[in-house]
Order: sequence, then C-alpha cells, then structure tokens
Amino acid sequence: MNFKELLSQAKDGGLQAKEALLERYKSLLLKGAIIDGIFDEDLYQELCVTLLDCIRKFCL
Repeated sequence: MNFKELLSQAKDGGLQAKEALLERYKSLLLKGAIIDGIFDEDLYQELCVTLLDCIRKFCL
C-alpha cells in the first residue's frame, strides 16, 4: 500500500493504517524522543499521539 492510501485510511479511522504509519516513522519518533542521549518514553508517546493527531487533521 502506498503512502497516500495509508494516509487516507488512517484519516478515516483505519487502525491497521495508523499502525503502519506509526511503524513507518518509528525510527524518527524514537530519535525525537532522545534528549541528551537519554530515551524519554513519555516524549515518545506524545510524539506518537501528535503524529496521529496530525494525520486526523490532514486534508487530502
């Protein structure tokens, strides 16, 4: 499935599409959750929630 299809399905509430997008961007989310060389689990979760919120608000 291509990115546009995943985004459209995730925007429509598709759980598998949301999971696929989270997995696709997992390394970037993990990288963003490291502060001063220390992984912050709460920050990682917030970044995941923010990504899902942005997907929900995104206009196709």
